[in-house]
Amino acid sequence: MSNVFTPQTYHHLCDQLASTDAQLAAVIDNHGYSQFWNRSNTFETLVHVILEQQVSLASALSALNKLKEKVQEITPARVLLLTDEELKACYFSRQKTTYVRYLAEAILSGQLDLAELENLPDEEVRKKLTSLKGIGNWTVDIYLLMVLHRNDIFPIGDLAVVNAMKRLKQLPVSTTKEELLLMADHWRPYRSIAAMLLWHYYLSGMRI
Repeated sequence: MSNVFTPQTYHHLCDQLASTDAQLAAVIDNHGYSQFWNRSNTFETLVHVILEQQVSLASALSALNKLKEKVQEITPARVLLLTDEELKACYFSRQKTTYVRYLAEAILSGQLDLAELENLPDEEVRKKLTSLKGIGNWTVDIYLLMVLHRNDIFPIGDLAVVNAMKRLKQLPVSTTKEELLLMADHWRPYRSIAAMLLWHYYLSGMRI
């Protein structure tokens, strides 16, 4: 698919974007290219992204590792065998226990086929995933960006991206998400690349 970026095209696309945006160019000049974030198209990855909803990346990873310790391989069938208490011991909230079980059932029943998503347009992927309990737009954005590597995804629900953009562009704290999305239009059709560079800027301590 031509609407995806790859490890081979990533630096070239960063340069292309930087040639039209001085602040993104400054991020690359000062901090180098961001890493090529890549996650496999698996149930485990979606569980990981669900765990990352509204918590720190470290605590999400801690819960994922605890689950892995418990079941060895994170598969829908193995997760469904666990009781509420066992999942709670893996640091799963009651809500996330419900979401992950629902996802496991959707995959086992054939309602969701992850391999099929690779060939669907972005909006079709979004429609299929958001029809599942506990999967909203932020989770889909992360999936489209880090798993399917679609070119033009802007995760406006991501606090790190929003804060990095406000800081980099020297915008007032009160700038709305709608205003940020309008500004992000300048990065089309490579908003995913801009998001990767904004994460990189954020993780580098937002220094230029």
